[in-house]
Amino acid sequence: MKLLDERIWTLFKRNWQHTLTYWSVFFSFGLCIAFLGPTILDLRCQTQSTLQQITWVFFCQQFFLLLGSSLGGLCKKTLVFSLSALCCCTLIISLVFAIIPLCHHVILLSVAMAIAGLAMGVIDTIANLQLVKLYQKDSAVFLQALHFFIGLGALVSPLVADPFLAEDCCVLSANWTSNSSSSSDLGHLRSTLAGKGMLPHNISQYPLHTEGVIVTRVSYAFWIMAFINLPVPAAVFVLMYYERLLPCFRSSPRLLDRDSLSSRNTTGSGGVNEGHVSEYWCFNPDKLRGRPPTFFIIHILGGAILFITDGIIGSYAGFVYTYAVSPPVSMGHKAAGCLDSVFWASITAGRLAFIYLSYRYKAARLLTVSLVGVIVVQCMLLLLYYSSVFLFFGTCVLGLCISSVFPCMLAYTEDLLDYKGCATTVLVTSASTGEMLLQVLVGSVINSQGSYAFLLCGMISSLIGLCLFLLLLYIQRIHRNSQTETHTADSSKDHAMTEKPKSGDP
Repeated sequence: MKLLDERIWTLFKRNWQHTLTYWSVFFSFGLCIAFLGPTILDLRCQTQSTLQQITWVFFCQQFFLLLGSSLGGLCKKTLVFSLSALCCCTLIISLVFAIIPLCHHVILLSVAMAIAGLAMGVIDTIANLQLVKLYQKDSAVFLQALHFFIGLGALVSPLVADPFLAEDCCVLSANWTSNSSSSSDLGHLRSTLAGKGMLPHNISQYPLHTEGVIVTRVSYAFWIMAFINLPVPAAVFVLMYYERLLPCFRSSPRLLDRDSLSSRNTTGSGGVNEGHVSEYWCFNPDKLRGRPPTFFIIHILGGAILFITDGIIGSYAGFVYTYAVSPPVSMGHKAAGCLDSVFWASITAGRLAFIYLSYRYKAARLLTVSLVGVIVVQCMLLLLYYSSVFLFFGTCVLGLCISSVFPCMLAYTEDLLDYKGCATTVLVTSASTGEMLLQVLVGSVINSQGSYAFLLCGMISSLIGLCLFLLLLYIQRIHRNSQTETHTADSSKDHAMTEKPKSGDP
């Protein structure tokens, strides 16, 4: 049995330049989102700031990522704009990597991370949107691959940084002694910060100096990552050259204009559709007027589900280490530090596996299995809250189950709404918002109620996500029935208008 049928393979061969380019920009996205946690202590030394000050760069990155997601969705989606924005944003990420070693003040570093977050948000929205518009009903398979490249970039980034991280205190004060800050304490603290950006609760116990001789070598890691990322904007530039979108080729006919649409497309799916060559304004009141209420409810429910699930991913990655080292699990710091890596590795592996599963099964079925699986795992974690072995197993299975929710929900919602493109903007922005806000909420609950609240918050969030999805299944049935009735009424009206002149003939 073939992994993919001939039609899917033909679609990919027709659009491989666009597809590989969008996949590569998501590798750039993953490369940028994962480096901050492991390198944050060395960046604190570089900026000679306190740990409380340096950890606010997490917030700057996440907040401007949210703004970038919204900005990418509010703009007109011509192909020339999309590729130009992707080229600029991926180049900005390389430039930010290159200038981070030159930021010797925490404010400068925060500005650099804000710029990187803005670029990441634009990449997130535009790459998802263009891939959906490119493949339409067949987009689920390619979206799974797209999000696999986030995980791949997130795995590469810490590996590049690790050899250059300081093992001991990287700022030597005048009265520094070898016992003032052991490498094990720094390893503990570095693991605490390796999630997605929450402030650790007991940072005052670590004697981290802010004045003295800086002995960090982390600059080399950022320069290497800047170099690794350079082929990505180059790939986007090559695609713009291929599509005759560069200013020097404006006078020559573009390939999209010379090729007939039928030669780049198949009936009902695939190819470069009119969304690539015509402008589309998502929030035009004239286009929204007359839409049924279910049209807006589907947007809201899809966004709410991704708000919950991406929030679960962010909060779990951010606090699983804190939970593991606290009673009753009381896991060792080194073993607990592996949990975050296991979680992200399982998400990456899950998205790789779901590339094939998305081809074999419909998105609704995959979403049902994934969301039910998340609840089962969260329930088992609650029941076996004292087991360190099951915490590793549960972390792995949770990553596998939740890995496909975003790309499947994106493909499913766009399918319900006939691939107009605006659902992608709402879903990406909602996911970014949930990833940022749920971490704050869960962190506050853990701080006030204890570490067990971490698992309880995850369970409650999972139940809410499943309930919202069941409501979405009900609403989509109403929406499709109303569309069928409207189509039938319009067909009857057209038929009556056609038959009327014949009735008057002698």
